[in-house]
Amino acid sequence: MTESKILTREQAIRQADQWRAEGNQIVFTNGCFDIVHLGHIDYLEKARNLGDRLILGLNTDASVSCIKGPLRPVVNEYARARLMAALAFVDAVTLFGEPTPLELIEAIKPDILVKGNDYSVANIVGADFVLERGGRVDTIALVPGYSTTKLIERIRQAF
Repeated sequence: MTESKILTREQAIRQADQWRAEGNQIVFTNGCFDIVHLGHIDYLEKARNLGDRLILGLNTDASVSCIKGPLRPVVNEYARARLMAALAFVDAVTLFGEPTPLELIEAIKPDILVKGNDYSVANIVGADFVLERGGRVDTIALVPGYSTTKLIERIRQAF
């Protein structure tokens, strides 16, 4: 079941079109989701509650390394995709390897684009595209004290 929620880009586009035709509002967010923690769970659950279906754009291993450095990701893309797909409030997961999710956002055409409140709407990739199509862009308050980088540092200090 969880693997069936991991879609190619083409499958994700078709699925979004089908959900939209059924009257569903499509929410899109993206990220690395390297070591899953409470902050991720809280964020994704709140993102899903903004619409009817949540599509998650997941950075490939190569793109995570470009963003976070050569020692990341800790968890490979297949395992990260399966973990994200296992969450009841994530309806589909699709990988992207581009430097930003803009191409994926333009292909999926979400009704609602979501990022954490560590971003402002002005600097969210794809915000202009979604707003121009009549959609909305929301930010979600992050759970204080949770970040993968901080978690990795605590693990390093413990061992």
